[in-house]
Amino acid sequence: MPFIIIIAVLVIIVIIMYNGLVAKRNKVKNQWSQIEVQLKRRFDLIPNLVNTVKGYAAHESGTLEAVTAARTKYMTATSPEAKIQANNELSGVLSRLFAVAEAYPDLKANTNFIQLQEELGKTEDKIAFARQFYNDVVMTYNNSVAMFPTNIIAGIFGFRAEAFFDAEDEVYKAPEVKF
Repeated sequence: MPFIIIIAVLVIIVIIMYNGLVAKRNKVKNQWSQIEVQLKRRFDLIPNLVNTVKGYAAHESGTLEAVTAARTKYMTATSPEAKIQANNELSGVLSRLFAVAEAYPDLKANTNFIQLQEELGKTEDKIAFARQFYNDVVMTYNNSVAMFPTNIIAGIFGFRAEAFFDAEDEVYKAPEVKF
């Protein structure tokens, strides 16, 4: 009889740990989708922004093409890691786009450009918050996957650590504007 009780307790513990890992993994996926909602909003703003800048800075086609290419790269990325890298590239080229806009006073005064820039700024703030929350959730999940005794259950059932949403070195470089 005591042997059956011990087995039952162990089974219950395994079930509790497994369900905890599943809940944490699902929270990671949910937070990733929250980031994607904000990124989609950002991507919807980009074509309007690019078209507005095109009218004023036609000879800045390299920067405009880089923005479009980075946006396309994100849209075709399939894994979270590839999407994180593409997002970091897009952040870099957007900062170059705004640096280019600084050279055009008429563009900076354009109401449509100002509104788009404000909307993009608000969206960037939301993305930053969502990334921070995602990384907090990933840390909690990764700790559960790596720490004893849940690491045993994680190994048995194939739970793997998730990638953090890190900014790459490119994001920290100041944009270079050439005329």
